Amino acid sequence: MGFLMTSWRDGKAWALRMGLHPGRLCLGCCWSLMLLLFVLGVMNLAWVAVLAVFVLAEKVAPRGVMVSRIGGLVLALWGVVIVLGG
Repeated sequence: MGFLMTSWRDGKAWALRMGLHPGRLCLGCCWSLMLLLFVLGVMNLAWVAVLAVFVLAEKVAPRGVMVSRIGGLVLALWGVVIVLGG
C-alpha cells in the first residue's frame, strides 16, 4: 500500500511502470522458488503442497526463522549427499 501511496502516477504508461517495479523485485528475489514450483508442479502436485506448507510455516510459525534455518540445513545436507553420490 505504501508503494501505491508514494509512487502513484496517472496514465497507462505509469500504470505499466508501477506494475513492473514490484514484479521485477518479486522475480529477482523468488526466481528459484518459481522455477522449483514449475518443476515440482509438472512432476508431482503433492511436492508443491509440501513446499506450500513449508513456506506457510516459515511465514506464520512463531519461530519461522528457525523453520527457515532448519529447512536450509536439510536442503544443504541433501545437496552434499547428492553431490557425493550417496
